[in-house]
Amino acid sequence: MRSASSGPRVLLRRLREVMAEQVSAQERLDKIVVLIAANMVAEVCSTYVLRVDNTLELYATEGLNRDAVHRTVLTAHEGLVGLVASEATPLNLSDAQSHPAFSFRPETGEEIYNSFLGVPILRAGNTLGVLVVQNRARRTYVEEEVEALQTTAMVVAEMIASGELAALAQPGLEPAARHSIRQTGAILSDGIALGHVVLHEPRVVITNYIAEDLPKEIRRLEAALAKLRADLDRMLERGDVVDGGEHREVLEAYRMFANDHGWSHRLQEAVATGLTAEAAVERVQSDTRARMLRSTDPYLRDRLHDLEDLGHRLMRQLVGQDHAPSREQLPENAILIARAMGPAALLDYDRKRLRGLVLEEGTANSHVSIVARALGIPAVGEVPNAPGIADPGDAIIVDGTSGAIYVRPSAEIESAYAERVRFRARRQAQYIALRDKPCVTKDGQPVDLMINAGLLIDLPHLEDTNCSGIGLFRTELQFMVGQNLPRTSEQLALYRAVLDAAGDKPVTFRTLDIGGDKAVPYMETVAEENPALGWRAIRLGLDRPGLLRGQVRALLRAGGGRALRIMFPMISEVAEFDQAKAIIERELTYLRQHGHALPERVDVGTMVEVPALLYQLDELLRKVDFVSVGSNDLFQFMFAVDRGNSKVSNRFDTLSAPILRALRDIVTKAKAAGKSASLCGEMASQPLGALVLIALGYRSLSLSATAHGPVKAMILDLDAKKAEATIMPLLDAPSGSISIRDKLRNFADAEGLTL
Repeated sequence: MRSASSGPRVLLRRLREVMAEQVSAQERLDKIVVLIAANMVAEVCSTYVLRVDNTLELYATEGLNRDAVHRTVLTAHEGLVGLVASEATPLNLSDAQSHPAFSFRPETGEEIYNSFLGVPILRAGNTLGVLVVQNRARRTYVEEEVEALQTTAMVVAEMIASGELAALAQPGLEPAARHSIRQTGAILSDGIALGHVVLHEPRVVITNYIAEDLPKEIRRLEAALAKLRADLDRMLERGDVVDGGEHREVLEAYRMFANDHGWSHRLQEAVATGLTAEAAVERVQSDTRARMLRSTDPYLRDRLHDLEDLGHRLMRQLVGQDHAPSREQLPENAILIARAMGPAALLDYDRKRLRGLVLEEGTANSHVSIVARALGIPAVGEVPNAPGIADPGDAIIVDGTSGAIYVRPSAEIESAYAERVRFRARRQAQYIALRDKPCVTKDGQPVDLMINAGLLIDLPHLEDTNCSGIGLFRTELQFMVGQNLPRTSEQLALYRAVLDAAGDKPVTFRTLDIGGDKAVPYMETVAEENPALGWRAIRLGLDRPGLLRGQVRALLRAGGGRALRIMFPMISEVAEFDQAKAIIERELTYLRQHGHALPERVDVGTMVEVPALLYQLDELLRKVDFVSVGSNDLFQFMFAVDRGNSKVSNRFDTLSAPILRALRDIVTKAKAAGKSASLCGEMASQPLGALVLIALGYRSLSLSATAHGPVKAMILDLDAKKAEATIMPLLDAPSGSISIRDKLRNFADAEGLTL
């Protein structure tokens, strides 16, 4: 057997020559298997390619019957080749025919061979095919030979991924690597988008896989690892990290992996086979991802994300790209794909060019989903291995109405969706025609439809929708999109601009709702086992009164000479509201003493989103000017369901009797106390949700601007009294199921309402 140090490198150099030759795809593949067999002293070398129908087709062989090429087809789980493909791990056998998975195919003539070594052909953790060598003699291939075949498989993977082999396939049976992919995930934001893929964490493009100077590549790898470790050490010593918190825990995990001898040893072994340093990192990352994706252990899958992030950092250092490409340089019709994202990261992108969003993680009630809906960006989440299923620039369709995504869609699919987009545009034109019609139900009940907003770019929606005002202005977005704490003057400028744009229409400003999963980069983060129930919103504001006072002062100054509405989030007891309102009174006194113009009127209210407040409503309503229901948090707290956890977020229905009874009690008691009650959660953005809210007695709803048209169209056709008479009895009726969604749909269908 050849020495481990020279065999693979000689093979890679010769493979590079073959890849550069001007020959057909079949000739190139035939030459590759001949080279591999000769280099590894194997009597057989075969390449199997995974097809779109999830079968493995023999594409080339040296040693088996050549007539079997393009004739032998295995299912993805059939035989030893299928086992390698399904498990995405090498299989090394000295007596292949005794293995229970062995499948005899007489047309290949492989019955005379005993030894078998198969490795998956991987790219970004996806299996594209299987590379096999065989010998008559019974022997176990040594570790160096396994490494050599895995390294060679990387080169074959690039050939498959390039689409070069598509010309060899029968129509409809092309290699899966570059064919159309359809996947279904969770609906995060409604709408349809056609565009091209942009990766949130772009894969580094490797232009050279084969090392020219092996000692140089080892030095490059060692230098990059040393710099990576030093950078992590420096980050951990920074003042905003040294005292602890979730950010520090992530960096500690990164440092642990960066100093792991096993990881660095695997990288060095990959370089020793003849790969460049960056190609070695990609190979180790792809192998690790393929294994961990098949693991059911959530801890291991979390560690996969840590390793991938670390690998991205190392790759960028090796190619001299210290940071990911600028998020401002987006192509037209960009569809963003990410493993996970926070709302601030999404807001970094140019919204004029961003058309859609695909996430591996993320649920319908997560904050990034709420922001996507506010921006009118169709989004689909819970898509397995989302960053690995497409390459930058690939055509893609995101169907936020069904949860489907299509990567590299066929012309027929693309044409059908283009027509659907045109149809939705016509529907939108119909909604625009309703713009100036009063929002009144068919039986004469007026309903105030307001919009949710958070940044200056949202303000044109006031004019576009002709809504009744802004029912929820999320002030935290200004804090989340910047790298520094906004100065009071900056806050003042934003709030004045909002009030100027609204004119005579009311604006309800919610004070800072940060903490939990809405972290800001310049503030200390506290490690909490359950951030949703932790130090966030008004709790943070009352504990950091300087922060809340600065915001309240900016709001009061912006409201000088006009009516102002301020609302506190996550109040859980009346005493908290008293403390928060006292800050407003204190700031009013300060402004009065310093000669500033005061608001004509300041209405102070609170969100109702903590269940404990349901049992303090009588006392609360004597003190507030208004209440607004935050249905997103109220729902998750009532059912003890983390809305960001896909395993439980859909376990209970928002249109269920318990939550609707609570909503009914809130609006009933508010009316009795002579106080207004609105709802500003995502429930109001769905026509069916808005229908039931009107039936419960709500006459003020705040929703995303994109939902304004569909909800208003439904309201104009709704008989509110009939809806109330139908729905109210359902809330107290004994039933095996607490959800009344089906009955609501039946009512809507009978009434001819468009949902």
